[in-house]
Amino acid sequence: MALAHPDDRHKPLTVSQVARRSGVAVSAVHFYEAKGLIHGWRTEGNQRRYHRGVLRRIAIIKVAQRTGMPLDAIRQALDTLPSRRAPTAEDWQRLSLNWRAELDQRIEKLAQLRDQLDDCIGCGCLSIETCPLRNPADTLGDRGPGPQILEPGPARSDGSA
Repeated sequence: MALAHPDDRHKPLTVSQVARRSGVAVSAVHFYEAKGLIHGWRTEGNQRRYHRGVLRRIAIIKVAQRTGMPLDAIRQALDTLPSRRAPTAEDWQRLSLNWRAELDQRIEKLAQLRDQLDDCIGCGCLSIETCPLRNPADTLGDRGPGPQILEPGPARSDGSA
């Protein structure tokens, strides 16, 4: 493989170069752009080009996705960064600190879910009158027993279907 020319460090990247260097498929690059996570532009020849900072943005996207962060939350976080430069270590610290609280909440909810699963082993169908997993605080209990969410149409107060 030929070494890159020093002047190439500032040239924009093609979509295939971004995909190869970031380890994602070309379709993922297009998807990230369609979702507003990264930005590029078109040349006079109608080809996509990207600033080199997009590589670090994609790295952040991949890490955030691995933690289970929703794409909308990732986009909102990336929107706080300047679009024409690579995110810095300080940027990453700020983003990860903001995500930490959300991750802690998710971990707590998953631990609660794990601890409540034992209550469902005897039921199996989750149609018990009070289900802490499917019907927290039994908010659907007033509508009667059974799968209230699955029934079409508005709830009836007389208990008929």
